[in-house]
Amino acid sequence: MPAKTAERPAPRKSAAPAVTPRAGFDWRRIAYNTLVSRALDDVEEQTNKQRAHVPREHLVLYQFSARGHDMSQSILGSLLSGAHDGAGAYYRSRPLLLAVGLTIEDALGSPLGRAGGFSDGRDIGVVCNLPNPNGCTVLPMAGDVGSQYTPAAGWAQSIVYHRDTLKDASYARCVSVALGGDGSVATNGFWASLTMATTLKLPMLFYIEDNDLGISVRGGMQTPGGDIARNLSSFTNLFVLNGDGCDPHDASGKLAEAMAHVRDGLGPALVRLTVPRLSSHSGPDNQKGYRTEEEIAADAARDPLPKLREYLVPALLSEGEWADLEGEVARDVQTALEAARARPMPDASTVAQHVFADDLAPREAMGGLSRAARASLGGTDVPQEGGELLRFAEAIRRTLRHELSVNDKVVVFGEDVGRKGGVHLVTEGLQKQFGADRVFDTSLSEEGIIGRAVAMAISGLVPVAEIQFRKYADPAAEQLNNCGTMRWRTANRFAAPIVVRMPGGFGKDVGDPWHSLSDEVRFAHAYGWQVIMPSNAADAVGLLRAAMRSPNPSIFFEHRSLLMTGDGSARYPGDDYVLPLGRARIVREGERLTLVTWGAMVHRCAEAIEGLDDERTVELIDLRTISPWDREAVLASVRKTGRCLIVHEDNLTAGFGAEIAGTLAQEAFWHLDAPVERLAPRDIPVPYHPELLEAVVPTVARIRERAQALLAV
Repeated sequence: MPAKTAERPAPRKSAAPAVTPRAGFDWRRIAYNTLVSRALDDVEEQTNKQRAHVPREHLVLYQFSARGHDMSQSILGSLLSGAHDGAGAYYRSRPLLLAVGLTIEDALGSPLGRAGGFSDGRDIGVVCNLPNPNGCTVLPMAGDVGSQYTPAAGWAQSIVYHRDTLKDASYARCVSVALGGDGSVATNGFWASLTMATTLKLPMLFYIEDNDLGISVRGGMQTPGGDIARNLSSFTNLFVLNGDGCDPHDASGKLAEAMAHVRDGLGPALVRLTVPRLSSHSGPDNQKGYRTEEEIAADAARDPLPKLREYLVPALLSEGEWADLEGEVARDVQTALEAARARPMPDASTVAQHVFADDLAPREAMGGLSRAARASLGGTDVPQEGGELLRFAEAIRRTLRHELSVNDKVVVFGEDVGRKGGVHLVTEGLQKQFGADRVFDTSLSEEGIIGRAVAMAISGLVPVAEIQFRKYADPAAEQLNNCGTMRWRTANRFAAPIVVRMPGGFGKDVGDPWHSLSDEVRFAHAYGWQVIMPSNAADAVGLLRAAMRSPNPSIFFEHRSLLMTGDGSARYPGDDYVLPLGRARIVREGERLTLVTWGAMVHRCAEAIEGLDDERTVELIDLRTISPWDREAVLASVRKTGRCLIVHEDNLTAGFGAEIAGTLAQEAFWHLDAPVERLAPRDIPVPYHPELLEAVVPTVARIRERAQALLAV
């Protein structure tokens, strides 16, 4: 199907504009990008429209139009000229992408689901990204609303770090921009990023395009009074402007003024421009079900494209030059459409690639340390002899200290990790030694902590973020998910190898539903995450260092019982000690029963074995990591012993022990002399009182009893 321009209101006869077009803008390019965006919307909508005698094509399976938002975004994109500018955008932001370098062919190829492009057919076509080491990088978008804000704030903070701490002059006067609709300002991400930007005075511009609709809900239901700019006018450290996104003179003036404010180092700014939504929310949506004909017509009368034409013709372009520009756009879009349709379909045999990093892949993703940088750090899995005996918390602190000292791209942050040194004092003294730009406290927002870490990693830093307790990670679930899927859904264009330190599990003789949650299986089930659960100080050193040098994001689980007691103390294995992930430790060798566990349960299992008549009968395996997990070590042991008991602290139902048991049933069934057993808490929250806690969490006595019963089979 050839590119086709949808019917638009006939252009009004040009007259001398009321104002002269602003100097300093490439207005022809802005007009070109606006026309291209409108043409792309036309093409996509036509493929899904039922027309007489023409079958509906449905080539674009999920379509979002930027119609009405396009001109102001094209203006904004023309202002993103910094060498390391960044943008956090959303599904209606394709005009901005075109303005900062997205090709028309890619802009069509991905919605058509073709191979290549910014997702290789893996993501919705308007969920874009643009790696751009020498220009504006558009961070990977997401399909959820509001998740673009905290990574955009993180990019702004990374600009400051590269500029001021790493002394990279190319980051001078660079900015980060967050684009969002008026509906998105009701989300946690918006308020978390606003807090970050204003308290830290980050070089960040919030651009809110207000079409007064959140799908079908009017703006007054999203924002009190329907005007976020007015509501924020007294916000400290925030320069606020309100304007008309349909008026090219007003829109360009407001955006240029705000951009200058941010680039001049005066702090963040917010610009709200009112725009019409000249379409339904998305392809499947029908706005006539919730908007009147009069409302739709009123928006159509505000269409910024005719206003842009009137603004430029004849002041800068003649009637003929505008017509030539329209012809150029039509030809370019048609050429790109033919090229996009000629692209092959995605190769289904490669759909499992890029969940995790592949060092053999020809292209490196943007994010984290390069392969060469990681290789230069070296490391050995052979521990040094005679190291100092350390408790679990001190081993983690020493590892962080060493990595901070040898790699100036490492940053450590979270709630209370700076001056206080963390609620478990794991980071005590690090801020004093390395400064508040490298070890710093954050505002109380887990979404903000993880979102900023994601963008920092994309910028090439090594963020080590602390979530105070496992349960507190729940508000950051969206950011954690988006981080884990990033490499896969961008087809290895982007990755965010962050390390999330996360204490959890029962404490010394105490528990509760908020601080003692384990729930590690949630992250083992999450796409793209490594899940690390050390049981002792030496393993904590090697595994934390491995996580910090990995190209994949990692959950580093620090068990509260190990942080609060001497359990898990071990000799320091050295500053170069790195343990491969996915390699279990055989704690004790045995012949008749395999006991598999991880984390603090390793110590209870070891004590339980010591009480058996013949402790040599039990082989104790500490998995150390559950994603990846050492399948071969467990299978080899069970094939030898014929029996298996799995002990863990997470709930029994759907706990990770079920995965191990399922694997054994499938791959070692004929070697089993008894059913595979699991010992784990009942499916109830962790209780507070010690007696209740002991009734829920596997105890030494119950582990010993279950092991003896299995040996008797």
